[in-house]
Amino acid sequence: MAGSTGTIMESFPAWARELSEKYYSRTVAMFILHGNVRDLVPVRRGERTEYLSLQRFLETQIFGRRDLVLTYDRGGGLSFAAPEMQADFRHALAGYDAFYGTRYSQGLPRNPDGVLSLLDNYLRLRILDGKKVALVIDFAETIAPAAEVSSLSGEDRNSVVILKRWAQNPAFLQADVTVCLVTENLVELHQGLVQSPGVASITIPLPDEGERLDYIRSLLAATPLPAGSDVADTTLAKLTAGLKRVQLRGLVADAVENRRPLTARFLTQRKKELIEAESGGLLEFIESRYDLSMVAGHEAAKKKLHDAAAAIRAGRTDVLPMGYVICGPVGTGKTFLTTCFAGEMGIPAVKLKNFRSMWQGVTEGNLERVLSLLKAMSPIAVIVDEADAQLGDRSNTGDSGVSNRVFAQIAQFMGDTELRGKVIWFLLTCRPDLIPVDLKRQGRAEEHIALFYPDTEEERLALLRAMQKKTGTRVASPEAERRFLERADSLSGADIEAVLIRAKMKSALEQDAAVDAEDLLAALEDFIPPSYPTEIELQVLAAVLECTSKSLLPARYRDMDRAEIIRRANELALLVRD
Repeated sequence: MAGSTGTIMESFPAWARELSEKYYSRTVAMFILHGNVRDLVPVRRGERTEYLSLQRFLETQIFGRRDLVLTYDRGGGLSFAAPEMQADFRHALAGYDAFYGTRYSQGLPRNPDGVLSLLDNYLRLRILDGKKVALVIDFAETIAPAAEVSSLSGEDRNSVVILKRWAQNPAFLQADVTVCLVTENLVELHQGLVQSPGVASITIPLPDEGERLDYIRSLLAATPLPAGSDVADTTLAKLTAGLKRVQLRGLVADAVENRRPLTARFLTQRKKELIEAESGGLLEFIESRYDLSMVAGHEAAKKKLHDAAAAIRAGRTDVLPMGYVICGPVGTGKTFLTTCFAGEMGIPAVKLKNFRSMWQGVTEGNLERVLSLLKAMSPIAVIVDEADAQLGDRSNTGDSGVSNRVFAQIAQFMGDTELRGKVIWFLLTCRPDLIPVDLKRQGRAEEHIALFYPDTEEERLALLRAMQKKTGTRVASPEAERRFLERADSLSGADIEAVLIRAKMKSALEQDAAVDAEDLLAALEDFIPPSYPTEIELQVLAAVLECTSKSLLPARYRDMDRAEIIRRANELALLVRD
């Protein structure tokens, strides 16, 4: 490797130092580099920092003193770090052709296992010559894809076997031969390789704030931002959490080339687009126009969230729960409450969208990419709606183990205590009993907040007024409010919103200037709420059993016998299942 110890290694990023240290331990000859592999890598040269592609960094820095450095990918074929290395390989191929009667010197085989077989022969020859060799295989997931062996094609099986043999070959360790497999998502690579004792997996992370700041300063030193830009280098570094260096370069280049001032507003919107694109559309930024003052009722729940928001603003991440379960029957405002909290706390919030795919390995790859982004964007809040359906289950075996693997990935990430207060999970569900216990135990989604329908006339009236404010249908009519209270005991927040929207439609069709009491009363009289009494009762009791704070429970449930609640909930669950 370039440089034997000390000074040169100290200039490497942490992941490259890890690779070097493991190599020098002489216990591993094959490495898997995964994560942020399509970005630039910093190289310090005295007072100056240069930025190289990963391939160039490996060729010139990590393996700069090797006699032979080869790179292979399925689309581009073989390439060499220097012309004399290519000449050496062609000479070896000519000898191979003369011995076996082949014509590979005129064109390599197109199938990867054929190329790997030739490389296997070549590496063995050069080991005998005492050469030090490095082979980088890019897009390794296309050479040895993740799948059961029985479902792999013949050439993929052959490729996996060759790579496994290299990983376990003691001659490679003794002869200074190193193989690097490069892939964005570790789960897309054949797990037999990933789990081999002769293979070390190394994560290349997204740049942190300090690394982004260094890169931004190097960019701005060469190309200052256009006049009118209102973001300093430190602000730019802070606002671009989750972005790669190549994306930062694109932002600055776009501003300079088009003479467009880089403003905080434009940057926020552009970052949203870049992150959503990078996540494959699996993350959606929540831009809330509301805060907790917009939420009617749920005073105890709002108090807890107010306190959490205050702790976040004060930088006291050590006192925050790892996550929340927000539960309660349909129509109680779980999503709205969480969205308002996103507007209250002053950190970004994203919604985790459906990351499941019908294709083998894609679901796990999607999730790995998303979790890496979340870690890089911290502090951040992650909202998972319908969490009981989204997050999988350890015991689910009906989908070839996908749910099991998804569950393991999420559980491991949620349980990382280093992320306390940095990645805050909000699991929203009306059936918290269906969320696996391992995801909602202490150390993961620790705080369980239960929401219920309004319990008093004051709460129902406050809910009506809040919904009028939300929908823009404020009607100050004592008669309308009285009639509303007569029927409100059976209406949820979602029902009230539906009534107000109907009133707005009636007013619009009649070309009235504004919604009046007559419109509201007509919509209220006509409205029949959907009725699912068994399901609603089950959802209410599930929320009661899940709640971790007595102050959140309506008075009638606080002192109820829990054994009786459990018995009734089990009885209802059987009815719903049938």
